Amino acid sequence: MKYQLDQFYFGLEKLNIKLSEDQVGQFLTFYEMLIEKNKVMNLTTITEFQDVVQKHFIDSLSICLKVDLNQNIQILDLGTGAGFPGIPLKIAFPELNIVLIDSLNKRIIFLQEVISKLQLKKITAVHGRAEELARKPQYREQFDYCVSRAVAHLSSLSEYCIPFVKQGGMFISYKAGEIDEEVFQAKKAMHVLGGSIVNIDKFSLPGTDLSRTLIFIKKEQRTPKSYPRKAGTPARNPIN
Repeated sequence: MKYQLDQFYFGLEKLNIKLSEDQVGQFLTFYEMLIEKNKVMNLTTITEFQDVVQKHFIDSLSICLKVDLNQNIQILDLGTGAGFPGIPLKIAFPELNIVLIDSLNKRIIFLQEVISKLQLKKITAVHGRAEELARKPQYREQFDYCVSRAVAHLSSLSEYCIPFVKQGGMFISYKAGEIDEEVFQAKKAMHVLGGSIVNIDKFSLPGTDLSRTLIFIKKEQRTPKSYPRKAGTPARNPIN
């Protein structure tokens, strides 16, 4: 299938990302796999190619203006869903070590198919809940960055994500819409979990009026052993 790639290349240029033909091909194959699988399971409500380019691909890659991703670092993508932001980050920055985590096994099976088809290395997809995996030594405080586009309140999301981040690392939350009140309400949770906000970056996706926010939370202290609490508790009873 022939795709109109001008918008994609424009967005990449604004992010200072240069892709090879093979990498562009990987993005197109990923799109085709996403749309095909979406016919039989709910992966995304966004299906038009240009919308996926803007709202999934470029959005996922947007942290590169603030974080040096051209290095061999450990990134955890929590609540990855259909593979965002982890798969686009891996395609564009092959040196990254990435772990994708999602609580729905059907999504993980799809992502394993994507990883295999695109022949991606140093990336794994893991089925599990954050509350349980964050207590396992191979995951707890092992990552330079934890990223998440998951739709959850920042207070709950902090309890899911910060325990995975090593001291000195960063939890980066992708958000859309108005977030000031949410950030204010989450500050206690961040502090209890060992983190604090170092930057809030508000911007529009290139060539659009779609507003986005990246919240950068630095892990300054180790997370107390009692966190995260048992499954379901962070969502039902956030720290505040």
